[in-house]
Amino acid sequence: MSVVLRLAAVLVGSALCVLNNSTVVGTTKCPGYRTSKVVERGSEIFAQLTLNGAPCNMFSKDIKDLSLHVTFHNSRLRVKIVDSAKQHWEVPQSLMSPDPSYNPTDPAISLLKFSYSENPFTFCVSRKDTGEVIFDTHSHRLVFEEQYLELTSSLPADANIYGIGEVIGRFRRDPKNTIQGMWARDDASPEYENIYGDQPLYIELREGKAHGVHILNSFGMDVLLKDQTVSYKTLGGVLDFSFFAGPTPARVMDQYTATFGRPHQIPYWALGFHQCKYGYKSIGEVAGVVANYSLASIPLETMWTDIEYMDMFKDFTLDPINYPLDKVQAFIKKLHANNQHYILIVDPAIARNDSYPAYLDGLKKDVFIKNPDGSNYVGQVWPGYTVFPDWFAPNTQQWWTQHIATFMNDVPIDGLWIDMNEPSSFCTGSCGSNRTGIPPYPWKDPNYNPDVPQDFPEPNYAIHNYYGNLSAKTAPTNARHFGGVTEFQAHNLYGHMEAIATRSSLIEINPAKRPFVLGRSTFTGSGAYEGHWLGDNHSKWSQLIDSIAGVLSMQMFGIPFVGADICGFSDDTTEELCLRWMQLGSLYPFSRNHNGLDSIPQEPYLWPSVAEASRKALRTRYQLLPFMYTLLEHSHLTGAPVWNALAFEFLDQKNLLSVDRQFLLGRSVLVSPVLEKGASTVNAIFPPGTWFDYHTFKSVEGPKTVMLDAPTDGHMPLHVRGGHILPLQGSALTVAEARRTPFHLIVAFDPITSKSEGELYVDDGESLHVGPNYSSIKFSADAYTISSRGHFGYHSTPEIKNITLLGLPCSHPLMQRHGSTVMLSITTTTSKTKQMIPATITATKDAAFPIISLENIKLPLNGPFTLQL
Repeated sequence: MSVVLRLAAVLVGSALCVLNNSTVVGTTKCPGYRTSKVVERGSEIFAQLTLNGAPCNMFSKDIKDLSLHVTFHNSRLRVKIVDSAKQHWEVPQSLMSPDPSYNPTDPAISLLKFSYSENPFTFCVSRKDTGEVIFDTHSHRLVFEEQYLELTSSLPADANIYGIGEVIGRFRRDPKNTIQGMWARDDASPEYENIYGDQPLYIELREGKAHGVHILNSFGMDVLLKDQTVSYKTLGGVLDFSFFAGPTPARVMDQYTATFGRPHQIPYWALGFHQCKYGYKSIGEVAGVVANYSLASIPLETMWTDIEYMDMFKDFTLDPINYPLDKVQAFIKKLHANNQHYILIVDPAIARNDSYPAYLDGLKKDVFIKNPDGSNYVGQVWPGYTVFPDWFAPNTQQWWTQHIATFMNDVPIDGLWIDMNEPSSFCTGSCGSNRTGIPPYPWKDPNYNPDVPQDFPEPNYAIHNYYGNLSAKTAPTNARHFGGVTEFQAHNLYGHMEAIATRSSLIEINPAKRPFVLGRSTFTGSGAYEGHWLGDNHSKWSQLIDSIAGVLSMQMFGIPFVGADICGFSDDTTEELCLRWMQLGSLYPFSRNHNGLDSIPQEPYLWPSVAEASRKALRTRYQLLPFMYTLLEHSHLTGAPVWNALAFEFLDQKNLLSVDRQFLLGRSVLVSPVLEKGASTVNAIFPPGTWFDYHTFKSVEGPKTVMLDAPTDGHMPLHVRGGHILPLQGSALTVAEARRTPFHLIVAFDPITSKSEGELYVDDGESLHVGPNYSSIKFSADAYTISSRGHFGYHSTPEIKNITLLGLPCSHPLMQRHGSTVMLSITTTTSKTKQMIPATITATKDAAFPIISLENIKLPLNGPFTLQL
């Protein structure tokens, strides 16, 4: 039987995805393509696609001959359609960092099936076990032109789609009216427009299962959801689709990050609290902020400084008056002595200044982006006229590393913050190539005329870039990179490539330590190289709410270490808004208070109420650090989310599909923040199961909605899920101090099974190559035993001092021992015999379950144990 016949149709329940000419109706008059020369070879299918009639040239010239390449993996299917002459530019595979163990497989064992029609060519992707079609182009003709590609798939009515970003807005995308432009753009938090990054992945939930769809393409594009379809309309490149079988969102994230890059390991200290403001006038003011945190007893791990530390805003320099080298060095030395850290910002724009070493050296090494005539493209950013590194050029990495290393040799900072890297420019076109002097400030002259003939390639199809002109406020589309690559082709890669270069530089400078890089403009796979913040938000209640969806979306994109500017960047915050934002932001994976030059100061110690709320919230964060660090290690290994959408965890609960005002930490902790002005309660949705208040241990039985008290002088509501074990440590003003405190296990039993489990990952928190020097511990418990097992290679882990047992029956024998000291039996691998250890028992009872505490025990974490209760 021929390949075409074997793959001609897929049965999906009562629906038939029939791929033949009569069913292809399309939305255009374009002819589509016909299939020929089909070859099956192991885990791959190859075919030729030829224009199936007269060209329609809808937005540019049709490409006559295409090549189809289908690759099967166990849980991923790749469908790639390219022009046969290979004239269309593709994203270099060297910019991705796939998991090497994630290999192609035989189609016979793949979880997904590829089916296609011959004339015209259309295709379906379906689940092999159920036949469910997850991507279906059979009613839509393929369009492949020189500057316009279009591929459309049918969707169910009211589809549950998440992702397609970066975007400010709700977590679940509107299936009836979403038009998402993909063109990296410097703008401060506009809703549903294109902003800093390009992340064309979506996850769809359908009947209790999840699948993912991604296109790898760096050209400007639109992704549209409407009329029960998803359409991709891109200005060039190739159609390189990956379909991920799931069947859970966590598995989709695993498959996605295995394909494009696992999230990097962060240094442990990065989980501490961070403080920044654009506009600290001097290093003395920065030092005063650090001192005020200490006086207020509010944890502060890392201090940041924005561009004001530079000499005339030039990278790798210090303002000699306000940030003199000797005082900066003394400040950093004092921070480090207290186990605190310092981060500085670096922009890609390099001042065109004939006395500036980074510029002169860059000219010599030929590392800057060019105009079409071969001259250096000159834009306008904070230093005035600026040139921009070309990350494709062969000498750029060495030049970048050299100047970072020289600077850090004098200023031993702990990481780099790479901003303005869409790249951002304050004019359109080359506005300084033929000019001298200092330009007017951009806010006085926003329409600065270009001085080099532009000839921008403005395609006939206009993607939904809010600025319209693709060259507005960025490098122009006709700018040239090394090897003939144009900005039109590679614009969306700029920030991603800077992150790769910066991480590589920091590793070369200090090969033993994990680098810290935080970046603004991201692309597919960026999480392997950097963390991210959600950009220049506003001090508004609506942006507090939007930050939840923003963090949840970045988890999907493989960037788990992410947060929003706490209390808002632009505008003036209020005491109440800052208080509520400090509560929510205390659980951002990346937790930093940051605001703008013209905004009032908003350090949390400035208001007594915010200071007290911050102490409470950050005390909880620091207690949770072992748990959060373990979640980030899971993310590093499998792409699993640190923040988890309720809909992604409880796939059978349709009422949770649009919930984005609550979230889970991993799978274990339900977070229900206050997000409304003047509110002192939260209407919290509790999914199925038993949930225990983190602070009072009182239980709530789901599913139900409960109004929770959440006054400003109280705690943000957190609830531990029954069946889960949380490893905690004590709070402190620094991460290093907190890491030295004993462990406390909260063992929240599932009351039905009387079982619970959890995990703990521990290492030194800074080594780039951990080797065997880590501990990965799995805890399990039933009503009468608590056990640990795993790999125990890190030997500086404090002991477990306290254990809290929740959800046991009131008849449990420990309930009768309240107030007494008992001897508990423990078996460890070191002794291989039972020993008796003392424990003080306290036992109380809430409305449903007892709260039993084992206190003052000494339970080692350097090997497996079994504790008899």
